[in-house]
Amino acid sequence: MPDMSVTTRDRLPLAAPIATPAPQGTAAGLDQMLHTWQSRFTGGRPPSMMTLATLDWAAHAVNSPFQTAAYLHTAVTQWQRLGSVAMGGAPVIASAAGDRRFAAPAWQQAPFNLLTQAVLLGEEWWAGLVETPPGVSPPDRRLAAFTVRQWLDLISPSNLPWMNPEVIAATYKSGGANLTEGLCNLLRDLAPAKPAGVDGAAGAFTVGVTVACTPGKVVFRNELMELIQYAPTTDSVAAEPILIIPAWIMKYYILDLSPGNSMVRWLVAQGHTVFMISWRNPTAEMRNTSLDDYRSHGLMAAVDAVSAICGGRKMHAIGYCLGGTLLSIAAAAMARDGDDRLASLSLLAAQTDFTEAGDLKLFITEDQLAFLDDMMKTQGFLSSAQMGGAFQTLQARNLVWGYAIRDYLLGERDKPNDMVAWDADGTRLPARMHIEYLRSLFLNNDLAEGHFLVGGRPLELDDIRLPIFLVGNARDEIAPWRSVFKLHGLNHGEMTFVLTSGGHNAGIVSEPGHPHHHYAIRTRSADGLTLGPAEWQQDTPQQEGSWWPDWGRWLDRHGGGRIAPPSLGAAGYPPLADAPGEYVREA
Repeated sequence: MPDMSVTTRDRLPLAAPIATPAPQGTAAGLDQMLHTWQSRFTGGRPPSMMTLATLDWAAHAVNSPFQTAAYLHTAVTQWQRLGSVAMGGAPVIASAAGDRRFAAPAWQQAPFNLLTQAVLLGEEWWAGLVETPPGVSPPDRRLAAFTVRQWLDLISPSNLPWMNPEVIAATYKSGGANLTEGLCNLLRDLAPAKPAGVDGAAGAFTVGVTVACTPGKVVFRNELMELIQYAPTTDSVAAEPILIIPAWIMKYYILDLSPGNSMVRWLVAQGHTVFMISWRNPTAEMRNTSLDDYRSHGLMAAVDAVSAICGGRKMHAIGYCLGGTLLSIAAAAMARDGDDRLASLSLLAAQTDFTEAGDLKLFITEDQLAFLDDMMKTQGFLSSAQMGGAFQTLQARNLVWGYAIRDYLLGERDKPNDMVAWDADGTRLPARMHIEYLRSLFLNNDLAEGHFLVGGRPLELDDIRLPIFLVGNARDEIAPWRSVFKLHGLNHGEMTFVLTSGGHNAGIVSEPGHPHHHYAIRTRSADGLTLGPAEWQQDTPQQEGSWWPDWGRWLDRHGGGRIAPPSLGAAGYPPLADAPGEYVREA
């Protein structure tokens, strides 16, 4: 454990120990142990969840026997459509957007074209069957459809080496060397994990050397976070400093990767004074850290420090993912309480209304949260492996089966890169915070509905009267762009929305000069008319390149001129260590 040099004023006041495990030997304690054991085999999901969804669907299917039987007859239609392809006709169904299983040209050649059409027609039929009986609760129907997709993806012929033309061709061409190399890849992946920076992708990308290497100083530290102030590289800087709040489900340096694609380094080069929060990787001892602790002892402590170092100047606040959600909460509380230290908000892939939060909501139910709560009470946190498993399940077609085909059947491996190294450098989530976040935001949608409390009083996002720069990503499975877009209906101030072409990370890390990136941007004036997401997408032209320069110009328009760079640190906030600090190195 590093010497954290925290003072009494920096220590986190522990809230009521709601996440403390029940005493061993009690009924509650035995149930917690059982659920923790079950989670090892169920991917952290309660066995009852899928059972209840299946029973709901089956009961309504049985109680609608004529509709169910009528739909069974559509199988004949699907066979007829497949027959037309077998007779030399044109394809009758295409892969869904994002489905890359059959993208290779070999899948469009006989006899594999017939196999492709059979798979797609079969999947269409199963999807229709799940939708057939009326009366099934929407969450149960979505969960049943998701489970059917998972099973169909599992048995897809693309996963079988003797039915995949890409694998067959690679095996013939290499004399089986692809399968040998694939086996070696599998054995390497099954080997015990090594610490970051020792081997593999992380070995080529070392924190503080090749990634997270923008020069700066840690100017504040408490038991929850370190605050980094980056060294200026220009003779003058924008009058308003920038404070970046990353998500604590990831190491902060996703925004400070290699020098060529570091958002932090780019902002500094544009003449901004940049501060970044580096969250601590929590252990079991931090099990009772609450969501509000992250606001008060994390974000607000950073606001205090930045204000003191920069002479009380207002600041541009930037929040990414969960950090953006936290920033929205803090900004609404500050507006309510008359705190005007913020100049603008930039929310990157950050949700505030969770009604359309994508497939992740499939697993946010009271049943799931009770099971997850028991599991986390035992270990005190949610591990990065458990989080990663959940996200992989949501995108199993690409992240599980696509990966397995490429690495184990084709014998290929992506070249190490900084984002892969960062992705392997996982973090944990405190038990209490995670349950509070899932229940109040995902399940109950308290923030959007005006029920979220800070200091015992509710918040209204419409109280925020700051210009907002909002970024959504078209291929984002974690924070779907339509969910991010919903802030337009919750806040009626000036809002600039950007839709990028990337995913949750690649859409944000979109440095100028990166090929194949495009985006669309439009500003709604304060109290102006709000377009729906489909209308916005249709009427807003795409632009090639990176959205960062547009963002930089937006920051300049909402700034107040140029000043001499402030010193690194100030009285009460002396430099404690060189960037990237100690917390980012904690495994």
